[in-house]
Amino acid sequence: MRCYCSICRKTAGGGGYAINLGGDAASLEVEGREHVTVYHARLKDAEGQQTDSPAERHFCRHCGSCLWAWDPRWPGLIHPFASAIDTPLPQPPERVSIMLDSRANWCKAPQGAQERHFPAYPDESLADWHRRHGLLENG
Repeated sequence: MRCYCSICRKTAGGGGYAINLGGDAASLEVEGREHVTVYHARLKDAEGQQTDSPAERHFCRHCGSCLWAWDPRWPGLIHPFASAIDTPLPQPPERVSIMLDSRANWCKAPQGAQERHFPAYPDESLADWHRRHGLLENG
């Protein structure tokens, strides 16, 4: 999933978006966790007051590389950045771009038959997306 939201694209750097994967938080295995630091984005609430996001963006404390995002509001999910994965990843049956309403004006979403675009978050959950593509082991 390509995420074009300003926090994802600004903290991940590079192409104007972040490539986030979705997974079971219990499956995350990290070597060298002592080298990881956490960033909480500063947001404005409905009244315009600054507040910290509860979402945790995990980075290498030495080089700043994005590693994964986790949010206590959805504790069972983990969102590693694809570039941080050391094992081979399968080709997805389609690619999903989200948060396009907040993308940088110079960043164009890829077009094609295997591309799906959403202005914000899609109604379909990650589990439903995997189910639709027959990618869930248990149904």
